[in-house]
Amino acid sequence: MNLVFTLIEFIKNYYSLGFKETIVTDISKDGVLTGPAFELYKSIKDEIPNISLIASGGVSGISDVEKLNEMKIDGVIIGKAIYEGRIKLDELKRFLC
Repeated sequence: MNLVFTLIEFIKNYYSLGFKETIVTDISKDGVLTGPAFELYKSIKDEIPNISLIASGGVSGISDVEKLNEMKIDGVIIGKAIYEGRIKLDELKRFLC
């Protein structure tokens, strides 16, 4: 029995069981301020368009948040970029529902 899954297969499996939202963190990007894993998030949304996807890791500035928003990513977790003053909380107000 093969128990190796790709990330997308893993998410698809849980989506089929009723999970409708996921947080995905590319740990190679987490805390390094080099930009999110845009291609990974695009691939997930292409394969599972109705999943609510929250991106995490790598956000370095407001332009990353803008790009994720343009990609129709449903949410983003921002840590170090706020802590280091690269993103101001006021800049994020326009993304709130």
